[in-house]
Amino acid sequence: MKTIRWGIVGAGNIANRFAEACNNTPGAELCAVASRDIAKAEQFAKKYNIPHAFGSYEEMAAFDGIDIAYIATPHGLHADNTILFMNHKKAVLSEKPITLNMSELERMIASAKENDVFLMEAMWARFVPGTKKLLEIVESGSLGKIRGIQSTFSYDMSDEPDHHAFDPKYGGGSILDVGCYCLSFASWYANSEPEQITAVAELSDKGVDLHCCYLIKYKNGAIASLSSGMTLRKPNEGYLFGEKGYAYVERSYAPQKIELHIEGKDVEVIDCPYYGNGFEEQIMEASECLRQGKKESDIMTHDQSRLIMRLMDEIRRQVGVKYPVD
Repeated sequence: MKTIRWGIVGAGNIANRFAEACNNTPGAELCAVASRDIAKAEQFAKKYNIPHAFGSYEEMAAFDGIDIAYIATPHGLHADNTILFMNHKKAVLSEKPITLNMSELERMIASAKENDVFLMEAMWARFVPGTKKLLEIVESGSLGKIRGIQSTFSYDMSDEPDHHAFDPKYGGGSILDVGCYCLSFASWYANSEPEQITAVAELSDKGVDLHCCYLIKYKNGAIASLSSGMTLRKPNEGYLFGEKGYAYVERSYAPQKIELHIEGKDVEVIDCPYYGNGFEEQIMEASECLRQGKKESDIMTHDQSRLIMRLMDEIRRQVGVKYPVD
């Protein structure tokens, strides 16, 4: 099996989780990290035994010792960082949300095609065993036709008001940060195109959403009730309601345990542990795509990223969240 050489762009919190997973993934080698702060890059490299550290993204983009870059910078930097590496003929796995709006996403996809390189959004939750198992359950028909979907992802970082998550410049707000998980959860199991969406939100003084609720009706009649938040503690959970029963999961976006409540049967609990910290499966997928010469994942497709981005654009339009790039 060919080893795929990885580089990490950015050295923040999410980059640490990715580095840990990359070092735990067969067939993947973590070869470089870049930060605007060389001292931070060197410290990160030492922590994860990475041979090359760079004090600029441009330096690492020109480095011929990596095959693919993982973009771990704030949302608002994803598009430019991704295109920088693709212009140097590097494949890219860009952290979710892949960028801020549809026009930026189309610019990224066009660059991938122009440079003939692989591009995938790092929606790690799509690849974990719990998601795969829940998809199998839905496709088996044991729940019957899915008519209702619920998903909530909310956390409280009100004690960090200066964090970039509150800054419109960087794509702040709960919709892009964690709402993308709820929207993805609904899209995976609805098995239909969205037909109607209605959203309401509480906005900050800076104009980003602190708490947002949205209803989606799909063409097959299914209805999803979703909510995201970043200054509100709520249970992070999900439900799939079918005509024969329902499934319940904690952390709906990436469950490790599934409860099946099917009419006439005892409750069944299915354990679905991660391989490691949960990021390994997406690294395996991207690495295998490169080995096969693919420019796009068959699972996390460009069209899937487009679907979620269209919904996020519409939700933001309805609730009045605007970014400078819009």
